[in-house]
Amino acid sequence: MRTVTLFLRSPEGHAAMLGCYGAIMITFGGFGAGSTRKRDPILEALHLSWLRFGHGYALSTIVVWIGVLLMIAAWVRLGRTTIGRDDRVDAGVTLNELRVIVGIWITPLLFAVPMFSQDVYSYLAQGALLRDGFDPYVVGPVANPGVLLDNVSPVWKLTTAPYGPIFLLLGRGITSITGDNVVAGTIAMRLVMLPGLALMMWAVPYLTKHLGGKPTVALWLAVLNPLVLIHLWGGVHNEMLMVGLMCAAIALVLERHHVAGIVVLSIGVAIKATAGVALPFLVWIWMLHEREKRAARRAGRDPENLPESERPHDAAEPTEDMRHPALMFAKIAGLALTVFAAVFAAASAIAGVGIGWLTALSGSKKIIQWLSLPTLIRDVITWVTPLNPDKLLDPIRMLCMVALVVMLVWTWWRFRHSEREAVLGILIAFVGIVILSPAALPWYYSWPLALAAGFALSTTTLMVLVGLCTWLMLVFNPDGSIGLYSFWHVALATFAAVVAAMSLRKVDPLRLRATPPSIDPAAPARP
Repeated sequence: MRTVTLFLRSPEGHAAMLGCYGAIMITFGGFGAGSTRKRDPILEALHLSWLRFGHGYALSTIVVWIGVLLMIAAWVRLGRTTIGRDDRVDAGVTLNELRVIVGIWITPLLFAVPMFSQDVYSYLAQGALLRDGFDPYVVGPVANPGVLLDNVSPVWKLTTAPYGPIFLLLGRGITSITGDNVVAGTIAMRLVMLPGLALMMWAVPYLTKHLGGKPTVALWLAVLNPLVLIHLWGGVHNEMLMVGLMCAAIALVLERHHVAGIVVLSIGVAIKATAGVALPFLVWIWMLHEREKRAARRAGRDPENLPESERPHDAAEPTEDMRHPALMFAKIAGLALTVFAAVFAAASAIAGVGIGWLTALSGSKKIIQWLSLPTLIRDVITWVTPLNPDKLLDPIRMLCMVALVVMLVWTWWRFRHSEREAVLGILIAFVGIVILSPAALPWYYSWPLALAAGFALSTTTLMVLVGLCTWLMLVFNPDGSIGLYSFWHVALATFAAVVAAMSLRKVDPLRLRATPPSIDPAAPARP
């Protein structure tokens, strides 16, 4: 208790509580301004329905935005301490303290309505389809009318499920327990995401052991980040499970637990297919480890303690220890694919579904907004030419997809020389997917961010990432609608992003304080 008291009295503790207050404000404001249900009997019973309309809605929206800004401010303050930009001699925050702060911030959001997205309603409706004997890969939620269908966005009512069989099984399990209770289903879905968050809190700092970063900075950037906590946890997105499993799989493979890593990655793909992008790069890491093992056997040494000069620097190059790397690649890739197929086949058999989710992946084309490069290119062209925008979008998307395939193949071949390169290749591949795919949403950036955090990043790079994450956090509205088409919304989001980025280096970048902050010599030192 003494340690907790000292922490809460420290500036880092104040920042932690500031973020908690922000999460509480988001939770309460969300009852009126979040992605609320069309009919909310709980608010009606409490005579609070007025929060969803008129002045009540405006008040709720203001409360949410203040809460978001408080969380961002607290995150940046903690980041300044974490990266060593604080002027206090005793400034610092440990890995376990950051993990506790994550827990403090997510607790109020557990009871919030879905924030900045309505996707959880689709998750529940798709789980109910499987529960009630329908195949979610064949029919959309519209085939199963009811309370759960009423809250699904019109865009997705006719769309078949684009998620893997394990996620559908989770949805079926939740709806079997909670029935058509949307509130209980939303909370249960958040709790199902909790293992993904736990895996991120373990794996992201652990990756720094191989990538050269700092564990506390990695955890602060990739997990404590409001973009991650508010969107993935508050918005209830299955990316939290997918990213956690993917990071854990990469960590396991880097630690030479290859089969276990492929199994974990396969489970991640059975949540959301995007995680499968990492598989070809993990094959390179496996091959490098096999080369190291053979070189160590020849030299009579431990593979993990080989000097850098004796380590292999190209997974595909013929050497004395591996004269036919193509055969070894075929063996390792074949084993990885066999493990992957076995996990996926077992999950599909248990769920009683096929591989129809592959065709449903194209459903993302229904999302048309400027975070997607193809859509932005289409709109820029139509601003300066008389061309028909409806006829331009599909060809531009096709060209971007071709560019994406070329980029993925080039990246996979280029980044094969070391463990660090292979993980960097996965990171670049995810960035390419987010930018060039037909649809992109703010929380998609959590995919590459989780891996980028493991590398040694300069303060300038961290500032750019803070600005980008802040901007992405602010360009959507709390109810899930897009704010990109409002000039003032984008302008204010950009201003806030610039201030947040600058605040990572300076305490008062706008020079609003009359006097610089002083260090209180009487403040108790933390053990």
